[in-house]
Amino acid sequence: MHCPYCRNGDSRVLDSRVAEDGASIRRRRQCPACGRRFTTIEQMQLTIVKKSGVLEPFNRDKVISGVRKACTGRPVTEDQLARLGQQVEESLRASGSAEVPSEQVGVAILEPLRRLDAVAYLRFASVYRHFQCMDDFLAEIAVLQGAGHEGPGTG
Repeated sequence: MHCPYCRNGDSRVLDSRVAEDGASIRRRRQCPACGRRFTTIEQMQLTIVKKSGVLEPFNRDKVISGVRKACTGRPVTEDQLARLGQQVEESLRASGSAEVPSEQVGVAILEPLRRLDAVAYLRFASVYRHFQCMDDFLAEIAVLQGAGHEGPGTG
């Protein structure tokens, strides 16, 4: 860990505390060269395992971008999309695994998106679940109606 003040490549940990309900560790450090103190936050790096086996770091912006396409023309704000992205990331981190299959990302998106906007949910689900015909849409609509999802975002 480089000192942010003098760029010395060494530092001494003075104190460590769990932060964000165990999702990260906050460390208070001191540089032995200049004596200044600074704080670092260490967070588990989420890695997505693609179907091809390729690994890539989790990117919340990529989740939001994909959901934004499904929300085109819908009454969904950027703040709502940002909250959805945060919910997805928190859900994936809660799994406790550092490597998450890409399919699990899609699953983590579905429920918050269903609560946010039913039409956007259907759009996203149709691509994610590879709907092949109108019956696939009708079956998913029946599930939405059975779950009591009426009102905004349904029509």
